[in-house]
Amino acid sequence: MIARFGIAFMFLVVATSPGAAEPFHHPFGEWREYNRDWLAACPDAIDEDAADYYGFACFASTGSAELNAAGQPAYKLTLIHNRLTGGRDVALTVAANGALVDEKRPLLMTFGNTKPERFDFPADLETRYTAANQYFIADPARSAAVLAAMVERNAVTLSIPMQGEAAPRIVRLSLRGVSASLDFMATYARRVAQY
Repeated sequence: MIARFGIAFMFLVVATSPGAAEPFHHPFGEWREYNRDWLAACPDAIDEDAADYYGFACFASTGSAELNAAGQPAYKLTLIHNRLTGGRDVALTVAANGALVDEKRPLLMTFGNTKPERFDFPADLETRYTAANQYFIADPARSAAVLAAMVERNAVTLSIPMQGEAAPRIVRLSLRGVSASLDFMATYARRVAQY
């Protein structure tokens, strides 16, 4: 009898964990879904004239365990699904306390035991919109290749060069939940009131 209740309790805990969550409507006016280590969101409305991607995109992010003074991840990886064109982008945000990226040195991205991908500033990584600390992969074909690797792997290791620091900062980010987040964004991209 106790074993049966224990099994039922374990099923209840697993079934209600954030990794198994269903889409829900958030009071901020967007649909959200937790997918393992990723949070995906699609705002209720599309603003075609928005100054940043929040107005016309769905997005999903994962962050580092290290937090900054604002209590936000010091490093964040974001997938952006443009709701107008269907295009996808990959972006890295660096928001560590008192740290600035050294754009004279390359950033390295490693998936498992593969050879590191090298990204130079600003040829391979560029800033867009109003965020000076968010770097997008500039070449769409390379961005698509990185996204494909993200779907296949469970983690990525970033080697981020910082101003005034000889050694780059090594950051490991989870990729568990990327596929489900992509599915969520594709499904909810056209779920808006005005269309």
